[in-house]
Amino acid sequence: MAVERRTLIHWFRKGLRVHDNPALIQIFNKAGASPDKFSVRPIFVLDPGILDWMKVGANRWRFLQQSLLDLDKNLKELNSRLYIVRGKPVDIFPNLFDRWNVELLTFETDIEPYAVKRDKAVQDIAAAHGVKVDTHCSHTIYNPEIVIAKNFGRAPITYQKFLSVVEKLKLPKVLDKPQRLPNGVQPIADELEMGQSDVYECPTLDQLVKRPQELGINKFPGGEREALRRLDTSLSDEHWVASFEKPNTAPNSLEPSTTVLSPYLKFGCLSARLVHQRLHEILKRHPKHSKPPVSLVGQLLWREFYYTAAAVEPNFDRMLGNVYCLQIPWQERPDHLDAWAHGRTGYPFIDAIMRQLRQEGWIHHLARHAVACFLTRGDLWISWEEGQRVFEELLLDHDWALNAGNWMWLSASAFFHQYFRVYSPVAFGKKTDRTGAYIRKYVPELAKYPAGCIYEPWKATLADQREFGCVLGIDYPHRIVNHDIVHKENIKRMSAAYKINREVRTGKQEDEIDYDSSMSLTTRQRNASFET
Repeated sequence: MAVERRTLIHWFRKGLRVHDNPALIQIFNKAGASPDKFSVRPIFVLDPGILDWMKVGANRWRFLQQSLLDLDKNLKELNSRLYIVRGKPVDIFPNLFDRWNVELLTFETDIEPYAVKRDKAVQDIAAAHGVKVDTHCSHTIYNPEIVIAKNFGRAPITYQKFLSVVEKLKLPKVLDKPQRLPNGVQPIADELEMGQSDVYECPTLDQLVKRPQELGINKFPGGEREALRRLDTSLSDEHWVASFEKPNTAPNSLEPSTTVLSPYLKFGCLSARLVHQRLHEILKRHPKHSKPPVSLVGQLLWREFYYTAAAVEPNFDRMLGNVYCLQIPWQERPDHLDAWAHGRTGYPFIDAIMRQLRQEGWIHHLARHAVACFLTRGDLWISWEEGQRVFEELLLDHDWALNAGNWMWLSASAFFHQYFRVYSPVAFGKKTDRTGAYIRKYVPELAKYPAGCIYEPWKATLADQREFGCVLGIDYPHRIVNHDIVHKENIKRMSAAYKINREVRTGKQEDEIDYDSSMSLTTRQRNASFET
């Protein structure tokens, strides 16, 4: 009598790739060694609970849909396929475990609070059903738990400290894609699949995108194939790689001045460990090269730094209850927030950035600096949590840890404390685009304004505004604040907030954040692009 085959499940969440995916490779190897005993089902769960945890915009839904289609193609080349399952994991897994006769479930670990709670619940369900669970850390280069353990149980709170810890750690091996499965490993259709050929098919764009009118240009298609192609293209000029310094790139170039690998790293279409390895291979051939924090390797390590800090703080994305974050009395200004979010502040450089974000789902890192500073301590004095929520919806590369960490940094709420260094919403953009070509593209109302006033349209006379075809207050808004005045007032507010926070923290341990510490190498280099 034939013994019923057992099923091995790999659960994709992030990590939407077949290369360097140890959790996927584990079940492929196990099934390949005993094809008469096991079936393989790689699954992705369309979890409605995610929408309770975060807001996802139309462009990111499209990126996910494209990534799933691409993943399914890559799995089919390995004699498998992707099974899309719809529902909350805690609801669907008990049925899957029993119906598919599951022996093993593998997945990639995650640090986000929603994922931690979800995964613990699924592991408990698996244990109750006699299913073994194996997890692997492969979304980051270093395992945050190991970094924290090596730092005496605490997350490093400065970038330089983080570097000093990880430089002593062994790098994990980067894995190739798994071997193609033998023909006999394909699972036999169960009763749910009989007569329903599309029951586990990838979702269509119409099924995922509920507001198609919000879809912008598809400038960065999703998927592993595109990720690897973009990686090869980005690293083809080794001299550019070796000399790369983030502050020397342009936040407002019409074509990206950086790699735009971040969306692919966020979804795990591209392995951060692979990128790290490829970069080091190039740098070995170019001994004179840029260094962290401004180098390309340094950019990857910023990602690692924030992941490690966030791993131990479930309130990392909010001000209250966040061990890292200063408590600052931000004001609520829904009108100003809406103007900022939709590119109607009256500052063309700021508005162009926010409109590019809404249209394309991506903006340069230094452009993010400019608009984040403007919203918070620079001009509008609105909480970084509000800006974080807008980025959460609109960014293709939105990542819980990186988004929160960078917003705390730019608002001078954590990690960076030189609050008096403020980005100018006029001068900063001029440094890399004096003619205003970027503004003309994303704020077309101002297309006929000359370079001399396109960054400051309020300097044009009413007669000139009419001649240029854009009258302020009618065709384009007046500026909602006067930067020259408000940024000085806000520096005073920050000074007062820092004083109060310092008094509250009196008596804390010496290794707590020192808001008055001298500027580190990291901060000096990061501040190279600040201009008041």
